[in-house]
Amino acid sequence: MDLLLASLAVLALSALLAVALSPWPRWATAAGAAGALVGCALGLWPAVAALSGGESRLGWSWPAPYGELALGLDRLSAFFLVPVFGLAAVTALYGRGYLLGGKRKVGLGAAACFFNLLTASMALVVVARDAFTFLVGWELVTLTSFLLVSFEHEEAEVRRAGWVYLIAGHVGGLALMALFGVLIRQSGDISFAAFQRMPPPDALLAATVALLAAFACGMKAGFVPLHVWLPEAHAAAPSHLSAVMSGASIKVGLYGLLRLLLFLPAARWWGPSLILLGFACAAYGISQALQQRDFKRVLAYSSVENMGLILIGLGIAWWGNATGSPALAALGALAAGFHIWSHALMKGLLFLCAGSVLHGAGTRDLERMGGLARHMPATAALALFGSVAIAGLPPLNGFVSEWLLLRGLFAGSLSRLGAPGIAALLGMGALALIGALASLCFVRLAGISLLGNARTEAAARAHESGSGLLVPMALLAAGCAALSLWPSLAVAPASAFAGQLFGGAVATGVNALAPSLSTLGAASAVVVAAAAAVYALLLARVRKPSARPLTWDCGYAAPSARMQYTARSFAQLAAELLFPAALRPRTKEARPEGLFPARGLFAAEDSDPLTRRWYEPFFTRWAERFAALRWVQQGVVHAYLFYILAVVVVALGWSALQGWWVR
Repeated sequence: MDLLLASLAVLALSALLAVALSPWPRWATAAGAAGALVGCALGLWPAVAALSGGESRLGWSWPAPYGELALGLDRLSAFFLVPVFGLAAVTALYGRGYLLGGKRKVGLGAAACFFNLLTASMALVVVARDAFTFLVGWELVTLTSFLLVSFEHEEAEVRRAGWVYLIAGHVGGLALMALFGVLIRQSGDISFAAFQRMPPPDALLAATVALLAAFACGMKAGFVPLHVWLPEAHAAAPSHLSAVMSGASIKVGLYGLLRLLLFLPAARWWGPSLILLGFACAAYGISQALQQRDFKRVLAYSSVENMGLILIGLGIAWWGNATGSPALAALGALAAGFHIWSHALMKGLLFLCAGSVLHGAGTRDLERMGGLARHMPATAALALFGSVAIAGLPPLNGFVSEWLLLRGLFAGSLSRLGAPGIAALLGMGALALIGALASLCFVRLAGISLLGNARTEAAARAHESGSGLLVPMALLAAGCAALSLWPSLAVAPASAFAGQLFGGAVATGVNALAPSLSTLGAASAVVVAAAAAVYALLLARVRKPSARPLTWDCGYAAPSARMQYTARSFAQLAAELLFPAALRPRTKEARPEGLFPARGLFAAEDSDPLTRRWYEPFFTRWAERFAALRWVQQGVVHAYLFYILAVVVVALGWSALQGWWVR
């Protein structure tokens, strides 16, 4: 625990040092990156140790209402600290080169400062053992993320994304405050230990707390329909921050949900509800990712999909635990735990690749890319590797968790008769369809951006990134490869994670799955070796092509980028056949007509359907209504003092009348 406190101290002090060195950007970013590396290394050591040990606790005597402030480290906290510290360390190293090579040359010290404070605040949430400390960490995550998302605030799109994120974060924070108010009233204390000892709430109160937890934490984690901030913020933020937000920050929201649910007696409806929510997130996320033309928005919606896959695994685990099937619960818990770590590596890698593409080609727009593999071979190879992994294709690590989910649904269909068994079989089909769409999505992403001919002059002049960007990307790719070839590495941590959530029987079941994962890893190694041998054989047979006369080429002697698929046309057939009109982009077109047609027009708006149809009309309507109250804003200090006095008098009068009524 002392090392963990030292980690938080190093992160905070290095953040202050980075601000102090702001006039010298190279020194400021170096101080921030070095502090992040040291702080994360110090924090990783106790986290890894805690996965095999018990809980450590540290408390301070503090005159806080209802109790003392406390920190603690148990297996659940440690399981989430590993991706937080591991990903933050790698992306901090990447962030220095990214910021120094970016178009904004001022405020780099502040960016390094807020990044380290974000890392420290995420860790604070995970180790908090009382409501006050948890809320402080939660709000710090929101504020530091907002300041980083708004880093390039000269652009209107960035400012909008920052405000959307800030509002969403505070709405979730208000729900969290209401939840803690209920728990403190029930337990009489602010400590998590008191929440666990409190009398079991009745069914209505337990359902209220669970729904508040799902809303507050789902807002942070990006559950549908609370995800609308996520594609905006991830696209606008610096790429190393996008990697941390997707790989670690939204996992902090998931951690909060799991921690809060531990204070309640498990209900039978938790499992099916999480499975349904998971399928909604996965289906909606991949449907929108498939239709985006912004590289980072594709990855952001893919994060919604992957959070859905994690929720499906957790739902299977709770379903199995509630129905007395520890083997089924073990499959779900291992799938969820494996994917939490695996997704941090895969999505972190892909967001860093997006930053490298932006650095080399100057754009995030897929329609302005093409042919980047010629000019950025290392970035292209790493992006292709990450795309295969995140699409869930064998033999990489994304396939392992999806294989475990399919096994869990299949086991559920065999163990349950009637409607639950049929639903599990239908779930297998839905999961297979989601996996197929994910494959199509990332074939589209890699093919449109990396292959073919350059669509613009900027893409034709793209250049490879330096080692400061490539080395962190290679480290994350190596982590993906390790989990692909040795997936049993995650069994012991996932067992500790499952044991705290679901009990010792489920943890034992997770350990029992280690041999099958070892077999899967060996099969992956064989596939990799066979693919490498075939590639080497083909490479050896390549001969320098001799000059040959052109044969009939259908009139296309000089193909151009205009003959290639666009990002939209590549996915158009799947979108029109599979997705309802409400989930497709809003398009505007004017087709050429007549013998001598004028120019045609086609435009597609790929904004989020829920934002477009629900949130924007709702907030616009209420903004217009509240605009009628602007007369209250007199701009006179005396008027504002009068408002304060009036509120105080009304509050005191209400308290007096309430006390008289009670007597």
